[in-house]
Amino acid sequence: MKILMIIGIVSIGLLSFTKLTQEEWKVPAKYEKMKNTTQANKANIAIGKSLYSKHCKSCHGSAGLGDGTKADNLEGDLGDFSSKKFQSQSDGALFYKSYIGRKDMPNYEKKMSEEDMWLTVNFMRTMGK
Repeated sequence: MKILMIIGIVSIGLLSFTKLTQEEWKVPAKYEKMKNTTQANKANIAIGKSLYSKHCKSCHGSAGLGDGTKADNLEGDLGDFSSKKFQSQSDGALFYKSYIGRKDMPNYEKKMSEEDMWLTVNFMRTMGK
């Protein structure tokens, strides 16, 4: 019985270590330098919030804390959109990661227009305030 408990504790420790050591997400320079093509005004942020609710909330949660209803079924760090680390990324980096995706983060090129993704980035920026 003690062996099973030790195996369980070690397994949980390894799982949390894996989540902490997620590989760095490299953003191509082309995207890093991209500028948002939409204005971050009240109307556009409201549209971005609607798009976020439809496409992002189920994994990333209402406040972007990575606690959406589907979050437990995903691997890796879903991010904290209110953190300085997240908010310090360029708009282009957020666009790339959100639009192109990788692993559990799906690609949205066929689900949303580029303009819609830029509007979503505008909304994500409000989570750091």
